Amino acid sequence: MTTRRRTLQRLGSVVLCLGTAELAHGAAILAVRVWPASDYSRVTIESDRALAARHFLTDGPLRLVLDIEGLELDAALRELVGKVAPEDPYIAAVRVGQYQPRVVRLVLDLKQAVAPQQFALTPVAAYQHRLVLDLHPLQESDPLLALVRDKEAAQAQAERAVQDALGDLITRVDPARPAPAASAPPLMTPAPEPPRPVTAAERRIVERLIIIAVDPGHGGEDPGAIGPSGLREKDVVLAIARVLREELNAQRNVRVMLTRTGDYFVPLYERVRKARRVQADLFVSVHADAFLRPEARGASVFALSTKGASSATARWMADRENRADAVGGVSIASADEQLKRALLDMSTTAQIRDSLKLGREVLRHIGRVGRLHKGTVEQAGFAVLKAPEIPSVLVETGFISNPEEEARLRDPDYQRELVQAIATGIRRYFARNPPLARDRQL
Repeated sequence: MTTRRRTLQRLGSVVLCLGTAELAHGAAILAVRVWPASDYSRVTIESDRALAARHFLTDGPLRLVLDIEGLELDAALRELVGKVAPEDPYIAAVRVGQYQPRVVRLVLDLKQAVAPQQFALTPVAAYQHRLVLDLHPLQESDPLLALVRDKEAAQAQAERAVQDALGDLITRVDPARPAPAASAPPLMTPAPEPPRPVTAAERRIVERLIIIAVDPGHGGEDPGAIGPSGLREKDVVLAIARVLREELNAQRNVRVMLTRTGDYFVPLYERVRKARRVQADLFVSVHADAFLRPEARGASVFALSTKGASSATARWMADRENRADAVGGVSIASADEQLKRALLDMSTTAQIRDSLKLGREVLRHIGRVGRLHKGTVEQAGFAVLKAPEIPSVLVETGFISNPEEEARLRDPDYQRELVQAIATGIRRYFARNPPLARDRQL
């Protein structure tokens, strides 16, 4: 009994040492982040303990209100006001205030109607507790139609450039002759036009297109691997993916869809779904991984395996990449639903066979510009390679944890060499394996 009394006394002393201010303020805000993207915008509030919150929408004007319990307004929360980017497609502004004692209210002024999703994440990697609010559009745009119209816009821009060059040439040869009239720039940004119907010409373009999904790994809340000097995997693979899109789009019958176009997180299942929505002929995921030892080096190419990994390293890398959802932040409900669907869409033997063909072509050409970690295509259970009807490979461009390879991956010239090697491998694959004709309906 005496021992128990002494224990309680010691605990009481600890509580008293905290003081009334520490006890009253509850959770401490560690960071606030806003990730704008065309797909969706995300607001993240990181704290030292789990937060309880509820949200509701208002219209006239469009607003989303989030009430967070157990908080006192502080400087960290006020930082949200200045974190909204002008180009954010969903959030116009944020206001924050002490709504009630120990209840902080965030008001998000919206640019369009949204379907909000709120969830909490427990501590993982470098993060503590996170309260996440994702703002999704009420209606998704058609990504295949967007690719077609992007191609049309690129062709029109090229034609305008030719006309401008012709006008300059005429002016130099015969200054007295008027150059072709150029259209005047608009005085103000026009209001967005309503969606126009699909034309017959656009349908014909779709039938002829080769569509390649390029997937820059990680992004947003998930930085991926970080090199010795601080280079982040998510940044370097996005740079490589953008150049690869440019390289492949230069071919008249090819169009590239990036699974992410900026610094935001895309769940693994969503990357696969995006490729399937555009009926991609190929899926290429780009990474720059790290290993436990800094001397590990060399590029690798991986295909899916449903029968276990081809090596211990392949298994380790697949496990590491498959943890991206936990770091980047996915609601459990969404992940569970997508898992159920994935079980119905088991990858086929034909998909894996074609993925290995693609992987061998890409690996052979990458080996001509840099060192290979292993001279054969490896296999493991990468979640991002599980589109059942799309040949899919994951390219590890090098080990960012190796100081020498980190420096090379940072170099734009080396990035372009890698891109040309990957693009050559893709072209060689199609030369030997023409894409099947598909009924791509818009």
